[in-house]
Amino acid sequence: MTGRRGRRAASDDGTAGPAAAARLRPMVPADLVDVIALEHELFPEDPWTPEMFADEVAQPRESRLYLLAEADAGDGGVADSDIVSGRGAASGPVMAGYAGMMFIPGGTQADVLTIAVRQAYWGRGIGSALLSALLTGARERGCAEVFLEVRADNPRAHGLYLRRGFEDLGVRRGYYQPSGTDAIVMRKDLLR
Repeated sequence: MTGRRGRRAASDDGTAGPAAAARLRPMVPADLVDVIALEHELFPEDPWTPEMFADEVAQPRESRLYLLAEADAGDGGVADSDIVSGRGAASGPVMAGYAGMMFIPGGTQADVLTIAVRQAYWGRGIGSALLSALLTGARERGCAEVFLEVRADNPRAHGLYLRRGFEDLGVRRGYYQPSGTDAIVMRKDLLR
């Protein structure tokens, strides 16, 4: 089901930086304040609404997988003033990114709905780690293929997906609204 909420994704080139990749954990409703703030920061023209995120995170684990990437606040990635929720201010974990995937119930297909990495953490392998975790979740649920849409104006994310074995299928003209940006539709065969 690529399309209902199919997203552009990642802003990470997948290379590992000097800091270790972030720790991944399931996203919970309390994370949505930070998630929505980052959503508006990265995708100001067409962010998901708080209601969309709340609905997605509330879906059963059989049909959705939402992850949060956390990094240490003291590693220089995020200024205290950029931490919206107040959690982890001077030390402790801060949100470095998030990702979500939908699984077709009883099917063999999954769709990456969103991947986003805070710009301060680009180039540290966080987008790649989030994508790997989503792909692992798809394999564990018996999926044979994964689809996604990526903004045509996001070469970093497109490159990440190509490096991770996704293939371009086509272009959906004007897919992202209201910006009218095209989406590149991609597919990965999990059986190869």
